[in-house]
Amino acid sequence: MTVPPTPARPYDVLLVEDDIADAMLIQDALAGRGARNLTQVSDGLEALEYLRDAANPRPDLIVLDLNMPRMNGREFLAVVKEDADLRTIPVVVLTTSAAPDDVSDAYRQHANAYVTKPVNLAEFEQAVHGIDTFYLDIAVQPPRH
Repeated sequence: MTVPPTPARPYDVLLVEDDIADAMLIQDALAGRGARNLTQVSDGLEALEYLRDAANPRPDLIVLDLNMPRMNGREFLAVVKEDADLRTIPVVVLTTSAAPDDVSDAYRQHANAYVTKPVNLAEFEQAVHGIDTFYLDIAVQPPRH
């Protein structure tokens, strides 16, 4: 299998994941794909706090688990995609659920990709590559308000 090329520019990632082992695997995979700044938070509320703090860099990509405490990934995705300042950030859902309802709900809420755990690194890298080819190489970030 050929390895997808890394994007033309380094990018920032917000990883919303409460499982430490999964977070480490994802971090390794993304570091090999050109991620320069990876911030990990453990639930949707913490992710929203991070995103709404103007002192933090705006991520180029959000990698989101669905099953987390306090605010789960479904609730977080709904809030992010309804927020005019945040909705353009691409979101890859990375979760244990392969349930058809979860997959269709994620895409209905405008997730950009859906990958199931255990993490198949090749599948995950393909999903990220499809996003970074379009969003990271040609898209321009909107200014933060």
